Amino acid sequence: MPDNQSLTYTTGLILWVIAQGESYGFQIMDATGLPSGTVYPALRRLEAAGFIESGWSHRRVERSGGPPRKHYRLTRQGRERLEVLCDRFPLLARTGN
Repeated sequence: MPDNQSLTYTTGLILWVIAQGESYGFQIMDATGLPSGTVYPALRRLEAAGFIESGWSHRRVERSGGPPRKHYRLTRQGRERLEVLCDRFPLLARTGN
């Protein structure tokens, strides 16, 4: 991912939400208010850049018969990028306060 794309407020917001434990696509959309057409492409770019990792959770399938969910977590590089973004966008750093 080119550096200018990874330094957007939207990128920071998505990384921040994942860092808070909202790890599924729908949770991220709910927490950010961003539409799926923004969140899912951003998640693909963030994963390709090495800022997040994904995996499948099958707990929901076992418990309620629902489909597996893809969950995301920050990598070390993603945590570092989030720090840069919080410095760049002070409002982002105050989102959880």
